[in-house]
Amino acid sequence: MLGDRSKAITISKAARADLVDLSDFIKPFVDSGEILPRTYDELEYLLETFFIARLDGRIVGCAALEIYSQKLCEIRSLAVDPGAQGLGIGKRLVAACVDLAGREGVYEIMAISSAEDFFKSCGFDFTLPNLKRAFFLQTRDEM
Repeated sequence: MLGDRSKAITISKAARADLVDLSDFIKPFVDSGEILPRTYDELEYLLETFFIARLDGRIVGCAALEIYSQKLCEIRSLAVDPGAQGLGIGKRLVAACVDLAGREGVYEIMAISSAEDFFKSCGFDFTLPNLKRAFFLQTRDEM
């Protein structure tokens, strides 16, 4: 039965008409601290690189690719409805972002997440070739 449901899932670029529904969809994930808050303006800014997963016409997942430069981009706002998890939606959204990065010629894709096993299953790792690592310094208190 899962196979039938996963076949009905569509992944597409978000459109301006999706912004309100997209904002509503990510709100519970923001409220729970799973993803960072996104203003309506940020969602609109990322519209060209935002992907939406739909099942039976409703949004069940999303992810955005923010391209910083030819060298680096980031997968942001990855979220999947808990009732639709296990259908491969997250992996398909990540694949859509990776494909877009490849088409845009971006060298490296970053993902900041607590979902270590998920991103490792998508081919991500903590190091790049030649053992390059990303380092972070937080300049504000936790939200």
